[in-house]
Amino acid sequence: MFGIRAAVAVAGSTIICALAAIPPGRCRAAEISAESLRAAADYSAGHKGRALLVIRNGKTVFEEYPNGASRKTATKIYSGTKAFWNIAALAAQEDGVLDLDEPVSATLTEWVGNSQKSRITLRQLLTFTAGVPETYSLHNDGWVDRDAYAIKQPLVAQPGSSFIYGPAALQVFHEVFRRKLATRGETPTRYLERRVLKPLELGRQRYLADKAGNPLLAAGFTMTAGQWVHMGRLMLAGGKPVLHGSISEVTRGTPVNPMFALGFWNNRLAGSPGAREVDPEELLELKWFRQEWRGTCLCHSAPSDLIASIGSGGQRLYVIPSMDLIVVRQGFITKFSDGTFLRLLLGHA
Repeated sequence: MFGIRAAVAVAGSTIICALAAIPPGRCRAAEISAESLRAAADYSAGHKGRALLVIRNGKTVFEEYPNGASRKTATKIYSGTKAFWNIAALAAQEDGVLDLDEPVSATLTEWVGNSQKSRITLRQLLTFTAGVPETYSLHNDGWVDRDAYAIKQPLVAQPGSSFIYGPAALQVFHEVFRRKLATRGETPTRYLERRVLKPLELGRQRYLADKAGNPLLAAGFTMTAGQWVHMGRLMLAGGKPVLHGSISEVTRGTPVNPMFALGFWNNRLAGSPGAREVDPEELLELKWFRQEWRGTCLCHSAPSDLIASIGSGGQRLYVIPSMDLIVVRQGFITKFSDGTFLRLLLGHA
């Protein structure tokens, strides 16, 4: 079946399937077929999917927009927004604006006299290991100054001891970023646009700014599948055209959550003895102190180099460098299982 290519129209959507030869010795996870693509697409559509775009070896091998959507349908990517701001942070480190391992208190002098907060680094803010509370209310509209509120929140855990996923830590980072860039006559939003969005051929985004002009870093961006795929290409290219150094920092994780770092989820413990496959969205529904992330992965059946950008309600960008594969899945808010979808896609169902 190598080299077969087919295109069919279904309910107003275009499906493109391409079956490519699989190099000898490649693991079974690489065995994407027309049947596995169709099965994954059916699962996605059946869970209120609006877009499924699969690109392998630089070519579109599957594309479908069910449930009334089209290529032009822009969808909220929710926490997928975090990845863009983290790439901006890595760019800022390369530019000498900041160092991810510097203490937050070096810029936020308000934290100098606090024995716990003075120990927190920028990296801990971006990996959600600083001990800052979630403060999900920061997602809401009508705030006068999100940053000021986040800075004043008392810690709920010792820095480095827990994974606490929420917008507050990112707003603290934004305030540090804002103060550092102010000395250069630039704002974080303008920096993001110049250093990240423009090189990726993306325009301005929904920043959901408060009355002080601070954008919400945890969510807000709205993209078509074709636009979001640019982030996937950046990951396959090792960070180019935005970054000049290694992008490997986003795959390292932390001791308290080995599958998350700098806005991205990873699958590096897949296949490891004792590793647990978890659904991040489902686990995040629990209170932070009831979550257990140690020894976890996204999907045992997927390659361990898989990287994912995950947004609420099933918004997904998957990148598998060893397969030269990018997958964008978007949909209406609903339950969505990474493990189930990836097993179907990779022919392991």
